[in-house]
Amino acid sequence: MRITNRMMTNNMLSNINKNKLNVSKLEEQYFTGKKIQKPSDDPIVTVRALKLRTNLTELEQYYDKNIPDAMSWMDITEGSLKTINEILRQINTDCVQGASDSLTATDRASIVQNLVEMKNQIYQEGNANYAGRYVFSGYKTDSPLTFMENVDHLQYDITENFSGDQIRMISRVSGSYELKDFDEPLEDFADAPRMENTYRLKLSYDKLENMTIDSIRYTKPVPGEESEEQLPFINIQTISAYDPNAYNPQPPSGINFIYETGEIIMHGSIYEELRTADNIELSYTKTNFEKGELKPEHYFNCVMTDHNKPEQPQIHYTKEKQEIQYEINYNQKLTINTEGSDAISHKIGRDIDDILKAVDDVIQVEGKIAEVKKRLEDKNLTEDQILRYEKMLEQFETELDLKKEVMQTTFARGITSSNKEQDRVNVAAADLGSRLFRLRLTENRLSSQKVDFKELMSMNEDVDIVDTIINFNAAQMIYNSSLSAASRVVQNSLLDFL
Repeated sequence: MRITNRMMTNNMLSNINKNKLNVSKLEEQYFTGKKIQKPSDDPIVTVRALKLRTNLTELEQYYDKNIPDAMSWMDITEGSLKTINEILRQINTDCVQGASDSLTATDRASIVQNLVEMKNQIYQEGNANYAGRYVFSGYKTDSPLTFMENVDHLQYDITENFSGDQIRMISRVSGSYELKDFDEPLEDFADAPRMENTYRLKLSYDKLENMTIDSIRYTKPVPGEESEEQLPFINIQTISAYDPNAYNPQPPSGINFIYETGEIIMHGSIYEELRTADNIELSYTKTNFEKGELKPEHYFNCVMTDHNKPEQPQIHYTKEKQEIQYEINYNQKLTINTEGSDAISHKIGRDIDDILKAVDDVIQVEGKIAEVKKRLEDKNLTEDQILRYEKMLEQFETELDLKKEVMQTTFARGITSSNKEQDRVNVAAADLGSRLFRLRLTENRLSSQKVDFKELMSMNEDVDIVDTIINFNAAQMIYNSSLSAASRVVQNSLLDFL
């Protein structure tokens, strides 16, 4: 085969170009630090790089955004629950102190004032928010847990459910006298005040105005079966708290609804009928909400009517589980919220209202006793008047003893209630804590995965600088050698040998 100069020249130029291309490729790797500059350089590296970059982007979304946002939300919730727990512990301490018989009226009034303030603070903690979103309101993150101001234009038709074991026996003092009774000529103060026991279901709201509850719907479990028995309605008599028979329901209904206090008072026979019920359903209407009261839509099935917007249709709320979930890893979601109804109830506020009333009753009787003693110091009193005042004083002291007993019982209920509310908050805090612990574990795992993926990306895309420099120097030497060899080859021709 004849080798011509043109063939040698072409081969020489081709080899020089290959060596130059190799030098250029290594030079690009050296300057960019990357194995490839375009997908066609190495499709396998390209595909692997795209997958790793996608995975790392997702990891960064979880690790840098979703998890910090979820953790901040849960930290705010945890802080509120801790504060509520501390307040409940102080309420418990004050109730223990308030049950003491040695306190003065001023001491009791101070304790009650503290209890009222702490009750308000508990409900205020329920309005904790993160970045403008209320953390205890479920899906309704734009709505606080409580009313932020007095509201008189909203009407709620509320359905509240109880069980038979929530019916409580309460004691109250009847047959009390007033100072004005002294002027009644036929009053001889012979009948002493007495203690009466009755049974009560307490609605979550008071000051219901003169709204009527027509009947109670209730069910009982069927023995030996999983089904429930739907029992007949029980009719209710609506009555004012100022009616003398308000706490003494009489047949045929045997059950009173006291609308001012939101109490359902039952005769013993009704209690025996309802005490084993597994569901007691009551529907009532509430308007005129005060600042700090819990919003019904966060706790009950209810219908809201806005009287300021008659053209707007009624809004129906259904009480259901409302879990806000964040995706914190591949196909892994975590519930970040705690609902207010799981941690904060109406009960503690209603029990503090009971304590307030019981303490006020004792203070009023102490005031009546002090007034009678002051009147007895009048030297112008006749013997008959002195005798009547002494009888009145005796009955007031009897009433005081009875109302102190009621007050101590009410404080004892406050102790029990605050303990139960602490248990409720502790359960909610424990549940939140377990989810927060899981979130931190996920964060630690993602942190490790993030490092691993970056290492994999580097191994896939980045060049070894030392090897690249060695290869570049070798390629450059080969390129220079090829140029030197080419310069010698092209110098010779046929004429050199003629």
